[in-house]
Order: sequence, then C-alpha cells, then structure tokens
Amino acid sequence: MADLSTTYMGLKLRNPVIAASSGMTDSVEKVTALASAGAGAVVLKSLFEEQIRNESEYAIGANEQMYYYAEAEDYIRDYTRGNDLQKYLDLIADCKAAVDIPVIASLNCVSSSEWTKFASQIQRAGADALELNLFMLPSDPRKQSVQNEAVYFDILKRIQADVSIAVSAKISYYFSGLANMATRLASSGIGGLVLFNRFFSPDIDIDTFEITNSNVFSSPEDLYLSLRWVAMLSSMVPCDIAASTGIHDGSALIKQLLAGAKAGQIASVLYRQGPGVITAMLEELEGYMQRHGFADLTQVIGRMSLHNAGNPAAYERVQFMKYFSDIR
Repeated sequence: MADLSTTYMGLKLRNPVIAASSGMTDSVEKVTALASAGAGAVVLKSLFEEQIRNESEYAIGANEQMYYYAEAEDYIRDYTRGNDLQKYLDLIADCKAAVDIPVIASLNCVSSSEWTKFASQIQRAGADALELNLFMLPSDPRKQSVQNEAVYFDILKRIQADVSIAVSAKISYYFSGLANMATRLASSGIGGLVLFNRFFSPDIDIDTFEITNSNVFSSPEDLYLSLRWVAMLSSMVPCDIAASTGIHDGSALIKQLLAGAKAGQIASVLYRQGPGVITAMLEELEGYMQRHGFADLTQVIGRMSLHNAGNPAAYERVQFMKYFSDIR
C-alpha cells in the first residue's frame, strides 16, 4: 500500500484531497460525508464580509422608520454580525466534534477593517487553520497596483497578529506581477498559498436586460492555468501550495502534485458527482504510485516542478509557436 499522507501548513493529512470551501462544506452532515468518503481535510464554507455587511444594512433599511438614533443602528449591526458569526463558530465546533480530519475555517475578505478580528474567535472555536479568500477587484482607475496590493498585506498582518493557527491565502491571478506578489505573500509568515480562487462572473440576459450568473462550476480545462503557476511558484515560495480549480479526477490531482502542490482542493466535481468522487481519486492516485514504484508522496510532490522538470522553459512559454508556425 502506498502512503498517501502529506503535510499542509503543518497539518498532517491522511491524503492530499481537500474539500474546498463551498456549499458542499456548509453543514456537519456534508462534512461528515466528505470525511467518510476519504477527504484529507475540509475547508468550511466561507464567512463573507460582504454578506454580513449587506445583511446588517438590510436590517437597518427594512426598519428605517423605527430607528432614529445612531445607537440603534449600531445595535442592529452588532447583533446581525454577532448572529452570523456565532452560527459559523457553532459549525466549526460541531464539525471538529464529528470528524477526525483537519477542519479549516474560511474568511472571505474585502477589507482590512476590524471585521478581521473574527479570526481570533474562529481559532477559539477549534479551527485547525484559517484560509483567507482574498480578492480586491482592481477596477478603480484612481488606484495604483501598489495600493490594491497593500490591502492584502494589511489583512494578513491584522489576522496573523490575532491567531496562532496556520493561515493560508487563497488568491487570484489578477496581479501585474504574480510571481513577485506570490513570493511576497508567502514571505509574510503565512503557511500556505491556494492557487487560485474562483469568482462570480457576471453574464447578461439579452431579453430581460438583467445581470445573471455565468458558469458557476469549473471545468477540467481550467486546470492548466493553476498547473503552470503551481509548477513555477512551488520552487520559489517558502510556504506550502494547494492547487485549486479544475481538479475533476485523479489524473488532474496527480498532475498538480507532480507540479509541486502539497494538496489539491476540489469543489465543482463534488457538486456534480458527490463525495464518492474522492474515493475514486484516491484509488487512481494509489494505483499510479504503485505502477511507478512510489512508496509515498514525497517521491511525487514537485517531481515536475520548474526546478526539477527536464524542460523548465516549457512552463514559461506562452505562445503556440510549435503548433501554429506552419499555419498559412
């Protein structure tokens, strides 16, 4: 039997499959099912800063005529925020009591406000680690990239000052200098980088003239963007990397491990196939290791990273010269 165990952010995982933050990890029952199917760890559905803000503003607006004092608005905001937070803390505690795998909490942050102090309460609730889903859309033409990037470091600084558990940053590829930003983030003291987060993408209904959702789920083809950067960054950063987006089968998981990921996060495939897909992925991984005589994952992880690959320049090639040069 091949040893599928790995370490991620100092956590011992029985295997490298992590159920990513999603609606598939928003209840004790779902988390228990994922653990039973073999997941190495779970990332609970995110507690969203924007959601808490919007709910408190809605509560104030719905009762606008009843409140005439700033103290009343403060009370509503504090109550709404506290109620949402308590539900999340209960979810952490209940999941920790129900499963024997690492339970990673998740915060979806858009600012470095005092809201980030929730992290200390999340730690006290028993979370094994904390994943920060960070993304600030660089849409303000008045802001330079350095101003947008500073928010990421402000959030990490505030949260790491409040907790002792490992913290990871789930980031996007929307940076003018992704390699530079990733190495700076990795050097800030975090335990892991998650490449990459998946966003809400708007679409337009041309008949109703409404903004709607585009494709919610990832596809297997989405693997290759993160694969390139996992392979390149795993040789550069002083923290662990988890691959995310586009992992839909065991083969995709194996590719990310070979590129240098310590673990792979899955979500879309869980929606489509259910927890049983985890078992299938692990069977494929184990079969692969046995075929190649790999006793444990240390012989797999990073074997095809930028540092170890026979043709590292292939990761940095961006044009299809080899394939399209003969097209007339």
